[in-house]
Amino acid sequence: MTLTPQDFVERWGKSALREQQAAQSHFNELCQLVGHATPTQLDPDGRFFTFEEQVEKATGGRGRADVWYAGHFAWEYKGKHKDLDAAYAQIQSYRGGLDNPPLLVVCDFDEFRIYPQWVNMSGKPILFHNADLTDPLTLRFIQWLLTDPDAFKGYLDEELKRRERVTEDLAMRFAELARRMREHAPPEGPWGGMRIARFLTKLVFTLFVEDVGLLPTFDGVSTLSYILANAGSEGVFAEAVRKLFSAMDGRTPRFAFKPIPYFNGGLFADSASDSEPGGGDGLDILDLTPIPPAVDILKQCSERDWRHVSPTIFGTLFERALDESKRAQLGAHYTGEKDIRLVVEPVLMQPLNRRWDAVRAEAEPLMQTYLNAAAPRDREAARARLIALHDAMMAALEGTTVLDPACGSGNFLYVALRLMKDLERSVRRFFAPLALPFRDVVTPRQFYGIEKDEFAARLAHVAVWIGYLQWRYEDEGVLRVSSGRGGDDPHALPHPILRDKLTPDEPDRIVCADAILRYDAEGKPYEPEWQPVDVIIGNPPFLGGKRLRSELGDAYLDDVFALYDERVPHEADLVCYWYEKARAKIAAGTAKRAGLLATNSIRGGANRVVLDRIKQTGDIFMAWGDRPWVLNGAAVRISIVGFDNRTESRRILDGAPVNQINADLQNSIDATQARRLTENLNIAFMGDTKGGAFDIPDDLAQKMLAMPNSSGRDNRDVLRPWVNGRDIVDRPRDMWIIDFGTDMPIEEARLYEAPFQHVEEHVFPERQKNRRDTYRERWWIHVEARPGMRRRLEVQSNYIVTPSVAKHRIFAWLESGVIPDHQLHVFAREDDYFFGVLHSTLHEKWSLRLGTWLGKGNDPRYTPSSTFETFPFPYLPGKEPTDAPAHQAISAAARALHEERDAWLNPPEWESMAAGSSSYRDRTLTNLYNALEWLRAGGENGGGRIPDAARRVAPRLAALHDALDRAVLAAYGWDNLADRLRTPDGEEEMLRRLLALNLERASGAN
Repeated sequence: MTLTPQDFVERWGKSALREQQAAQSHFNELCQLVGHATPTQLDPDGRFFTFEEQVEKATGGRGRADVWYAGHFAWEYKGKHKDLDAAYAQIQSYRGGLDNPPLLVVCDFDEFRIYPQWVNMSGKPILFHNADLTDPLTLRFIQWLLTDPDAFKGYLDEELKRRERVTEDLAMRFAELARRMREHAPPEGPWGGMRIARFLTKLVFTLFVEDVGLLPTFDGVSTLSYILANAGSEGVFAEAVRKLFSAMDGRTPRFAFKPIPYFNGGLFADSASDSEPGGGDGLDILDLTPIPPAVDILKQCSERDWRHVSPTIFGTLFERALDESKRAQLGAHYTGEKDIRLVVEPVLMQPLNRRWDAVRAEAEPLMQTYLNAAAPRDREAARARLIALHDAMMAALEGTTVLDPACGSGNFLYVALRLMKDLERSVRRFFAPLALPFRDVVTPRQFYGIEKDEFAARLAHVAVWIGYLQWRYEDEGVLRVSSGRGGDDPHALPHPILRDKLTPDEPDRIVCADAILRYDAEGKPYEPEWQPVDVIIGNPPFLGGKRLRSELGDAYLDDVFALYDERVPHEADLVCYWYEKARAKIAAGTAKRAGLLATNSIRGGANRVVLDRIKQTGDIFMAWGDRPWVLNGAAVRISIVGFDNRTESRRILDGAPVNQINADLQNSIDATQARRLTENLNIAFMGDTKGGAFDIPDDLAQKMLAMPNSSGRDNRDVLRPWVNGRDIVDRPRDMWIIDFGTDMPIEEARLYEAPFQHVEEHVFPERQKNRRDTYRERWWIHVEARPGMRRRLEVQSNYIVTPSVAKHRIFAWLESGVIPDHQLHVFAREDDYFFGVLHSTLHEKWSLRLGTWLGKGNDPRYTPSSTFETFPFPYLPGKEPTDAPAHQAISAAARALHEERDAWLNPPEWESMAAGSSSYRDRTLTNLYNALEWLRAGGENGGGRIPDAARRVAPRLAALHDALDRAVLAAYGWDNLADRLRTPDGEEEMLRRLLALNLERASGAN
């Protein structure tokens, strides 16, 4: 007979059978309900799907899982209305012995709880009841358990996305409300952005707390909806909201004759720092009734369910909506909870979870003794030790403090709070059989933040408290209010509810201030102290070193440089100052661990100095070296770095265990040891930095070249072909540049009439805005004309270049009369041997390991100091034995590579071909090396965008490079690496040998 959901619900709703009498029948009928084979039918031998599976517990002893399905779940039954927290603690103790199933299930025949066990996913259970199984959407949970446990991942992700969609919708509505308020012109004058922000922040908090039951209803209508429905005339709304806020602030006990809980906690505190009209009043109310659209929007927001709004993103979206400078980012990606967990889980939670594992390992056998021992003395001894373990674990949670020194609107603090509360819940549930008094352990008082933007700081304060109340509401189902007079329910909220401080002299938790530089009363700059904490986490501002002065201003930046002199290089990105301060706190013992984000350029150049210092005084225990990220809508590549005082023994790099993590966020050879070699100096140069519109197209250049000058000077003196990185990797654009050399006087420059006029019209206006005196005063000269490079190239007929940033590390030849742009690096050598070594796999891999990456495409960046001047050539530069067979072999292989490559790029028959044709455009070095990459990857997929001409020549190009690599290896005496050069172990061995040679040369042992 077919079993219907209604039959099942009715039968088990009436059942009063005990666990042992009913568990297997109940589970078999669940299988029948969804058309799945029972354990006995599917696995008669009990190998992977069975009842009463015996298991060895990690703590010793044996147990039995009521139902186990390998790779799916472990299931523990309890009698109806028995303690399911204890059941969860029991099944958790079996998990390791059951091959760590992805789901743990507990059930008392009426209530079902499914606990996901995947990493980086909330441990909050999916909860439903027997009566809910008549709903097909609930019944699918049983189906998924038996057939597709991974479906719960998608369900939980979709739940998170649903919360984010609701949050985004509410944030957008508030954005529109803010816009309407900004456009309103009250008689006393515009309200001002910060005044609007403070008022709306209070409304956000009010909308949340009324939906979680902390404010009264009026005939079933929420408090704000009641006010909006009954306070339609001008002035009445403002007065009603003022009375409500006054009651929430504890100034009056009631609103509309109904008691209001005491919130306080600085939410309604005065804002003495703000000079806007009314800004100093914590109860400042802005009347919306003269703005009908604003009233309607607030009504719509009041009608929505705020219980599950996500403060993780609401604060960010709300901040963007209210800050004019950030409104363009409204549609941009935000950093959500899953992203933030990449930092918070390993840095904050890992030590706590490890401690909990140790506590539970000791507590599990004691709990069995407590529950099952016949002798009262044994039970009491077990209970006493269990209480001590419980108290120690709760004390560890309660004593853990967290700082986000660039907290924005509180996203990282919110996620950290929730994760710690989740662990608190796990501890409480495990020790539930002891029936210990309830005590709220983890609170927002443990979470500190520093934020320069006043509005973001206010949002952070609200977000953390909403997160706390939201967690309590979701965990307990109802929030209980304290009377403030004692005798409350043990689960009652603090009094006041937003109890920021236990004593008045405690520091503020969220501080609106600069984290790296402040000024005292006399205007003297000083380095601010950060609150002593256990863990520092966050996402400090990403701002490249070259943009610091334009974004921060000269005075501020000079003060920063002075304060952090010899600790942070002046060329370093802004984020490095947060890394250095966190490092210093750990070294001083006022913090234990830190986890911070940065762009992936933290791994190299001037930025890596801060990671070197971290390795000197502590160590890096966790890192993601290179991850895609979206920041304010822009694609970037980031690194995540976790570091401490060398206490952590485990190392995790890019999600995998490793033995060590170097300062360049690698785990094999420590390339950060490489030293600059004196023999490599004065060979590689950055190209010319023009500093204005000196560049001109070919047609204009030809006109100028044909123009005479009254002085008799020839414009060829100051017009030269100009090439940048795009010209190298793509088709040449035939650009020219006006170049008055490195020191030509203006009087002489004027003799070249048309070129000078062009520069005067197109360069002079912009250069007059430049902060540097020399750039402004010598406006007709390129800002960095590289005299050292020019002197070296004057005596050569050609030279070698490579783009600073490019997908492929390509080297090319240029004639000495060509001016290279600053995005090209120049090598003052004109021999095939040198070109060959530079274009070998050995130098390519070395440059990738010691270089950095840039931009959306994560393209490698080549720098003369770190990637060239550290590279140990087979022979000392300038002392090469040109008659040596190895030297001649490299020269021949390099010459063949260049000649055949150039013939493919520019075949003779093209002289009559239109430059705009597709065949012409397709023949580029980028396409050619894309084809080589495709070929080496197997040549099966990913070749759709590669032109056929490049695909056809790729095998020949591979052979040319292989021949070059073999010749270079022979010069080093490393022929035994030839057959494994492009394997992971071969590459590491090659880099190890190069590093050893670098250190040998640097020590003078040549």
